[in-house]
Amino acid sequence: MRFLRFATLYALLSAVGLLPNVAAAEGAADANNPLADVRAFNIQGYYLGDFSGMPDSTDGYQAILRYAQPLTFGDTNWLMRASVPYNSLPVGGGGTTLSGIGDIDVFLAYQFDTKPGISFGIGPQVVAPTASDDRLGADQWQLGVANVYFNATSPKFQWGYLLIYRTGIGSTPAGRTRPEVGAFQPFWFYQLGQGWYTGGAPIWTYDFATDNYNVPFGLRLGKVQQHGKVTANYFIEPQWSLASRGDGQPEFQLYAAVNLQFR
Repeated sequence: MRFLRFATLYALLSAVGLLPNVAAAEGAADANNPLADVRAFNIQGYYLGDFSGMPDSTDGYQAILRYAQPLTFGDTNWLMRASVPYNSLPVGGGGTTLSGIGDIDVFLAYQFDTKPGISFGIGPQVVAPTASDDRLGADQWQLGVANVYFNATSPKFQWGYLLIYRTGIGSTPAGRTRPEVGAFQPFWFYQLGQGWYTGGAPIWTYDFATDNYNVPFGLRLGKVQQHGKVTANYFIEPQWSLASRGDGQPEFQLYAAVNLQFR
């Protein structure tokens, strides 16, 4: 199982060597912008290892398919982003692995008019209880708000953040804790030239219901290439937990993705 997960990540990244080596001179600084005003499709994977409070052999995997679509309502500009996760995670105290579809979430961001190089958006987030097994999701509808800021005024260095808060709505199923989660994702990217870049985009989480949290740090190596009207962004980013509380927090993660923007 562990070999299969590493093989999946390797296959994802090996596409870099199989595609034409054309540097993306235009759009490289915008390739990591979550509010880029273009259609986008992302394939992301997390290998999760060394869970706190679990045996050393316990690991997991999460794959995420994500689609983003710019929308216009009257004179206003929005960005819709939908994510479908596939989880293979340890459940229960014994660390038994369970695999299946997780909860689907949709984020709709209103894009404010800003100066060139600055993106700022805020809007509602809805999470649907679509998990194929209740243990792979919250088993409850959730409603929240998300805010994104991205600064690309420099062609060399870009930075920003994603801030999310969401909570369960309606009645909470018996035996389940009402979800109430906050997440903060700081990101920074430094362009190395010829489409190569480094940086990081770890997700810091805090569970208001249990006071559990996880604060990872990541270091990325990525490559941006232009293929006609498609900007392709490939990267791998190991992440280590700097601080955590509660069982089931990943102490190590290996994050890899192929992000495509259709310009």
